[in-house]
Amino acid sequence: MTRLKIKLLILLLLFSVIYAQRTVKPVLHGRHWMAITGKPLGATAGATIFAQGGNAIDAACAMLAATATMYDVLSWGGETQALIYNPKTKKVIGINALGVAPTGATPEFYKEKDLKYPPQFGPLSAVTPGTPGGLMVMLAEYGSMSLAEVLKPSMEMAEGYPIEAQAANTIERHKKRIKEWPYSKKVFLVHQGEKREAPNAGEIFKQPDLLATLQKLVDAETTALKDGKSRKNAIYAAYDRFYKGDIAKEFVRGTQEQGGLITMDDLGNWKVYIEEPVTTKYKGIDVYKLTTWVQGPVMLQALNMLELFDLQAMGYNSARYMHTVYQVMNHAFADRDFYYGDPYFPPEEPVEGLLSKRYAKARVKKINLEENDPKVKPGDPYRFQTGRNPYLKHLNEWGTMEEEEVVDSDALYGFRELEEEFFTGTTSMQTTDTEGWVVSITPSGAWIPTVIAGKTGVGLSQRAQSFVLNEKENPYNVIAPGKRPRATLTPAMALKNGKPYLSFAVQGGDTQDQNLLQFFLNMVEFDMNVQEAAEAANINSYQMYSSFGDHKKEAGRLTVQEDTPPWVIKELKEMRYKVEKRAITSGPINAIFFDWEHGSFWGGSSHHGEDYGIAW
Repeated sequence: MTRLKIKLLILLLLFSVIYAQRTVKPVLHGRHWMAITGKPLGATAGATIFAQGGNAIDAACAMLAATATMYDVLSWGGETQALIYNPKTKKVIGINALGVAPTGATPEFYKEKDLKYPPQFGPLSAVTPGTPGGLMVMLAEYGSMSLAEVLKPSMEMAEGYPIEAQAANTIERHKKRIKEWPYSKKVFLVHQGEKREAPNAGEIFKQPDLLATLQKLVDAETTALKDGKSRKNAIYAAYDRFYKGDIAKEFVRGTQEQGGLITMDDLGNWKVYIEEPVTTKYKGIDVYKLTTWVQGPVMLQALNMLELFDLQAMGYNSARYMHTVYQVMNHAFADRDFYYGDPYFPPEEPVEGLLSKRYAKARVKKINLEENDPKVKPGDPYRFQTGRNPYLKHLNEWGTMEEEEVVDSDALYGFRELEEEFFTGTTSMQTTDTEGWVVSITPSGAWIPTVIAGKTGVGLSQRAQSFVLNEKENPYNVIAPGKRPRATLTPAMALKNGKPYLSFAVQGGDTQDQNLLQFFLNMVEFDMNVQEAAEAANINSYQMYSSFGDHKKEAGRLTVQEDTPPWVIKELKEMRYKVEKRAITSGPINAIFFDWEHGSFWGGSSHHGEDYGIAW
């Protein structure tokens, strides 16, 4: 027997063992409803709403509100991105609740402060808050309950809840920065002057200012209902109070007091967009993502390219498979780094060309099938749609603005900083019900350490850091007042035969669509169930530019699961990869699989974080 045959036999045996093993978490089964999110209390909030007769929209909004009250991955000043399957129209719709850059936020403003990018933290990293608006629009348009009912769990938490260790320790770790901002210091550092100034795990964490803000929203709704307004219009009355009323005034005052730029006009002019998502078909499955204001289309681009390969023949996580996925992602992310930005700002992003199957074939022809290509560049999708490329002159210069930082394999500290940027956490939410509503949300922003805006209890987003200041880097994503940054947040949904097949999302910054791509392939190509796919080993690339901090990248760096066979690692190194082994190779994936044969839901939630699901 040849060495190649022996290797293939061993891989086959290992592959069989994977499926014979039990997962760390069991599959979550449900018939009537399902609620999965990154925080156990968030899942409980969703379950409470379902028990009261709410639909999947109501439950998702309650989960979003509860999780936003917990700060470490999201707070009320952050942003919300969602995909919703509407069983009445049989269509998937997108919710764009990403904030915009404020008045005065120009490249020149930041360059005058000797900044290469907007800062990672502080008032000048803020865009306008999107989560309150996104929550209220979803609830008003598609929910069935009142805002008061949906906010009740989060208001109880704001009154005081036992803070979990992750959030408490994050506060302590960032206390030096938190002390720079008076309102944040007041909320977070409850033991000022002591050795540990943050709350202790399990300590009752109280947020009276946030509770007062949420009460104002409920009061606005109650008053509108008494005045004869409909449920929908009463919720929009609360929306107006947040973005145009007394809440907005205090938010702006508190932001500007601490050096921020957000104005009343910035809040009042901002709005939530209900939009059509982008989609592609992979082997008969329709996959949906939000468009270029997030990185969502990158997964669709990757699927279009991977459809041209026989992935099953390569074998799950063989060196050849990893190499192919890595190179495909390199090409898709190079396009992301150049062409993605706010579609509501001219010029229009070339989405038609980017998602063209012909463009995918052209990109595949550029792939080096034998070794890593460290100099992958964006393509020209305009050749596959109407119109001319307005930034063609920048393509040849792209990626050459400065010498790329090379991190020595032994100098792990620098790499770990880069790794942390790529995995910067948020959370995700998945809900569904027997009526047929399906919701996939990836909210984020205003996490610890956040600048709390005055006496609102609402933290400022840090999403402006994802903008660039130089057109040559990403001409579609240059900061401008009223513009959305290209975010990493990317919920996903898939339909098969016109019915929901998968609803899935993950936390993890620039790794999100890397992880979701592999999760999807695990199910479709390698026949894993939803929990197996959520726990399965992934790879991660750092060859794309980080969307955070200093926007660094490192060509050829590859993270693999620590149990990867040594001969696979040897082959990868021969392909010019710098391989790092990790116990955890993805953010926590949350997903729902729709079992139409048996009329049930299968829930998956990886064991990599605090993610938790409840079903009935």
